[in-house]
Amino acid sequence: MKTMKAPPSPKQPDDAFAAVLAMRRLANKLEQKAVAEALKQGWTWSRIAEALAISKQAAHKRHAASIKENQ
Repeated sequence: MKTMKAPPSPKQPDDAFAAVLAMRRLANKLEQKAVAEALKQGWTWSRIAEALAISKQAAHKRHAASIKENQ
């Protein structure tokens, strides 16, 4: 993985958008893995939702299917 020292300038949209996309992908992977681990540790969907600052329903909708696929 390429390491960035500072985010690209918005004055360079190609680089800035590429960085945004890379950060979103990384954040999504981290979130998915953290949710899976939290469930293994006995967390409830309510607690996960609170940690993500979203509703319980939104947390379940976003993650339940992929959690089941990876079991």
